[in-house]
Amino acid sequence: MLRKSILSLLLAAAPFTIHAQDAPAADTDAGAWTGTGELGLALARGNARSESVNAKLAFGKEDARWKHDFHASALRSRGEVTGDFDGDGVDEKRYELSANRYELGASSAHKFDPRNYIVGAARYENDDFSPYDYQAVASLGYGHKFIDSEGTRLSTEIGPGFRRARDSETGLVEDGVVGRGQLEFKHQLTGNTALYDTLLVETGSDNTFMQNDLGIAVAMNERFALKAGLQARRNSDVEPGMKKTDTLTTINLVYKIQ
Repeated sequence: MLRKSILSLLLAAAPFTIHAQDAPAADTDAGAWTGTGELGLALARGNARSESVNAKLAFGKEDARWKHDFHASALRSRGEVTGDFDGDGVDEKRYELSANRYELGASSAHKFDPRNYIVGAARYENDDFSPYDYQAVASLGYGHKFIDSEGTRLSTEIGPGFRRARDSETGLVEDGVVGRGQLEFKHQLTGNTALYDTLLVETGSDNTFMQNDLGIAVAMNERFALKAGLQARRNSDVEPGMKKTDTLTTINLVYKIQ
């Protein structure tokens, strides 16, 4: 069933990719694939023991008529926890997994003009420490670029979609129509420093998922940069005792793919 859900999402975005590949070869405005890869690693040894790794990959291609984007991310952490695990009244230490999440996403947009476009998007996430074992969303929407200058970019997307998710506590699978909205902002603060912010909202009758990624990147040269980021994720429908909001702070090394 899970494989069918992933396949459905990929098929939802496939028509946009197929049309892009069928575009006339004579289009002189065709762009090249570009992207970035990020990696952050933290290790602690001694009185406390922990290890954490997060990685991100994003790449895209844009020309006068089409814009394609793909992204993937992963987070995995392990650490020592203390507690009375066997009920004998004596605290013990265990080295256990505390975070395990990965996400895949893709979108293809067809431009009507330089500022307006229609976009098909698909997103899948698997999280062992979330109210949902997995969430998968496919959507079709309208996008508009409010600002598109050399130093500042601001765009929004909005439209309907379909969501499928499995509750981590009950194992029940939820599916239904959702509304999807996304806001992307980028501003070049200085010649080598840029501010990024992306807000994603997927709302339906079962749950409202929101994720905001705020980051600032400082380029060291043409290929490498350091990026500090703050991610906040919120699910409105959670089981009693679970927190609705998770945050993640990262400092990553970024490699620009050209």
